Amino acid sequence: MNSSQTPDSSQAANPVHRPVPSAILAANPVVAVMRAQHAREYAPVIEALVRGGVRSIELTLSTQGVFEELPRLKERFGQDAEIGVGTITTLHQGLQALDGGADYLVTPAMVTAVVSAAVERGIPVFPGGLTPTELLAGWNAGATAVKLFPASAVGTGYIGQLRGPFPDMRIVPSGGIGIDDAPAWIAAGALAVSLGGPLLRDAFSGGSLTELTTRAEKLSRLVAEAVEAKAAK
Repeated sequence: MNSSQTPDSSQAANPVHRPVPSAILAANPVVAVMRAQHAREYAPVIEALVRGGVRSIELTLSTQGVFEELPRLKERFGQDAEIGVGTITTLHQGLQALDGGADYLVTPAMVTAVVSAAVERGIPVFPGGLTPTELLAGWNAGATAVKLFPASAVGTGYIGQLRGPFPDMRIVPSGGIGIDDAPAWIAAGALAVSLGGPLLRDAFSGGSLTELTTRAEKLSRLVAEAVEAKAAK
């Protein structure tokens, strides 16, 4: 078994060996979702996020040039951040991301072939789904956590509903989550929260990177307080 995988005791008869969340995500359970015209715009924005404590960075394939820039970004930020690839919709894209050195994979929909490819290599993977059927398919395939998307369509109470039949399932909500909403998702049981526009705002269109760092600091603080409060219960 790969050292970055752990058996899922919830399926003792047929245990699933799933890649574990990274130490970076455990330290600050926030994922920043990056979307721009071209991936060459990413570096200064990532730097501003890292200064604010947000160190799990998702490069989306809806942006041009991700695979070309991925090695450069990993070389520049590899000591300070984890660089994942998201908006993966095909196995081919997933394999490209893995071959390019992505630290984790994210899909917007339930593509179990991508989950299996990541699990085989011991790389964390967060497949997206909304319905219980979709989320269970990803979890049973070995996902590190399932991405609840779009999270704003169902609200924080949905995690509690899922906890009934799936008490061990790790969930990362994404889509429509604001900075001030993040603590409620952590309190509801989310492993981490994933934010794009509400965190980045105008960072890719000339907005202040200093203000981006301030937003990242606020988000990191709110989430840390929510994690601490949950642990104290």
